[in-house]
Amino acid sequence: EKGDGVLVLDDSTLDKLYAKKIELVHRHWSDKHRKVVRGVDLLSLVWSDGDRTVPLDFRVYDKPNDGLTKNDHFRDLVAAAERRGFHPRAVLFDSWYPSLENIKQVRDCGWTFLTQLKVNRKVDLARQGYQAVAAIPIPAEGAVVHLEGFGSIRVFKVVSRDGDVEYWATDDLTMDELRRLELAERCWAVEEYHRVLKQCCNIERCQARSARAQRNHVGMAILAFARLSWHSYITGVSWYEAKTAVVREAIRAYRSPNSVRNHAYCVTPMS
Repeated sequence: EKGDGVLVLDDSTLDKLYAKKIELVHRHWSDKHRKVVRGVDLLSLVWSDGDRTVPLDFRVYDKPNDGLTKNDHFRDLVAAAERRGFHPRAVLFDSWYPSLENIKQVRDCGWTFLTQLKVNRKVDLARQGYQAVAAIPIPAEGAVVHLEGFGSIRVFKVVSRDGDVEYWATDDLTMDELRRLELAERCWAVEEYHRVLKQCCNIERCQARSARAQRNHVGMAILAFARLSWHSYITGVSWYEAKTAVVREAIRAYRSPNSVRNHAYCVTPMS
């Protein structure tokens, strides 16, 4: 449904920890390893309605060769989604991507964005001058502030049970905390998508050296996810169980008494 659901954009590092000759491999931050590692950085755009997750597009970061930054890829993905006729309820992304150019492009598409802000992002509350968002008082229902170079946005302060503080921002000035929470929960769609790509579709397993082979493998893994996701949706079987069922059947056939490996071959010696 192009007029419903949300678009979620995020990137993930495909581990190539010991690769020295594989093209597209660069050093990236990995949330999994909590440090900078060698790998292929995959930027993904997915659509989700809360139940289904559908991959729409992807880009592979390769700035040393194509000169494109992650923000360039972000705008390219948004522009492609607009050309394809999407009208999402919101576009969701994390604190790596809310540059002025990015959020202006989302606004120019006529879409709403919801993103996280870094604690040092400068905003102006009630004409008191620009300060870091972490330094201004934000009530539970959020506060409307001015973002330099963009305009008015609503900012929410979220404090987790362990004391971590997050700042969320949207250009929908009427959004309340309940609506923000509903949309923020859908950000997990792209996290689940990347996890399934790695655990069920073997997206990290290609050891081919050429960039073309790596891109082809990534594309095929995403097609495998699309098929796996559709099967899961119509049958109610989880992604992991669907993959396990395929492997389980292969093992059962291999261990069967009628399998080829259990047949003795009689070789008649030459006279």
